[in-house]
Amino acid sequence: MFSADDERFMRRAIALAEQGERDPGGSPIGCVIVLDGEIVGEGYNLTHENHDPTAHGEVVAMRRAGEAIGNWEMRGATLYSTPCGMCSMASIWAKIGRIVYGAERHQVHKLYFEDRHLSTADYIRDAFRQDITMEGGLLAEECARLYYGPHDNPPAEEQANL
Repeated sequence: MFSADDERFMRRAIALAEQGERDPGGSPIGCVIVLDGEIVGEGYNLTHENHDPTAHGEVVAMRRAGEAIGNWEMRGATLYSTPCGMCSMASIWAKIGRIVYGAERHQVHKLYFEDRHLSTADYIRDAFRQDITMEGGLLAEECARLYYGPHDNPPAEEQANL
């Protein structure tokens, strides 16, 4: 299902997530966008640093990829991360062709998915596009370790989504 290149690019996204977590006010979300076998954009959450609620790792990577390729359309690109609803919609609009993510919903605390009966997979399935695919579970355990687990008790100030 996943290739050695998929694993290599996901490991880069994990490294970016770890870097983001070390930054003051940061969080462990990293993203890599690959087109034709090359990284064209990467990033991690900069929401606090940039005072920008849309500066999720995926959006930061999309902005950088757009600059690198000189186009907002990223047809044929693969996004490596664990995208939220906003980033899934941005991926649809950017015409990303494939999303590869790590941790599954059941492996992390509900705060990461807003504890609703919504799924980013639903956004992708209902995207009015037939040329986008989503594959999950790549390095799932390693990705899940970046986040609070399903039975952890995170501090209330970190549970903004609930």
